[in-house]
Amino acid sequence: MGTHSGSGDHALAVGGRDLAGSEVHSVFAQVMGLVALTVACTALGAYVGRNLPGGVGIAFFAGALVCVVGLNIAASHAHEQRAVGLLFGLGACIGLAVAPLLASYAQARPGALWDAAGTTALFVGALGTLGYATKRDLSSWARTVFWALLALIAVGIVGIFLAIPSYDIIYSALGLVIFGGFTVVDFNRLRRADAASSVAIAAGIFLDIFNVFLLLLELFGGGRE
Repeated sequence: MGTHSGSGDHALAVGGRDLAGSEVHSVFAQVMGLVALTVACTALGAYVGRNLPGGVGIAFFAGALVCVVGLNIAASHAHEQRAVGLLFGLGACIGLAVAPLLASYAQARPGALWDAAGTTALFVGALGTLGYATKRDLSSWARTVFWALLALIAVGIVGIFLAIPSYDIIYSALGLVIFGGFTVVDFNRLRRADAASSVAIAAGIFLDIFNVFLLLLELFGGGRE
């Protein structure tokens, strides 16, 4: 799959054409810049909404879902600026949705927030590096981890109604395995992505980071409230 351009730069075949090494690095920088800005929007949303009642989170999660659908539609029609705006809107909605939860941890267990944030950085950094460094196309894994995610959601619904010993630890551990898989796949996609798909991949990586953070927060915070 790898070839060499006339200048000797490494190239990747994407969609029937080759991406030069310089373009690969450019797309990587663009995606990670978008991810960083989206995380900043989440932090801002969490700060602004810290005094909101917990029930409003459902509305903001619904808004986040609308942003995900919208940005994928916009990206598929080459409306890059609109897609980027919806990506940042996604980050803000997520921050507002979890603001009351984070505020409660900040008051009762502030150490859990820092532990979860630091471990998330290490977790995503390690698995992201693995996915990006893997030359093999891992897109076939996406369906497997997606079905595993649906199974995890089903387990979560069952856990609402049944008292299962060590449920929180089991659920969080399974979730970390699944979103670890998503992280590997998304960074592997980034390895062979072009600029046109940068917003969609940034959204995927951001959601990986967010879910890993929440799962680790549940572990470090001693389980669900």
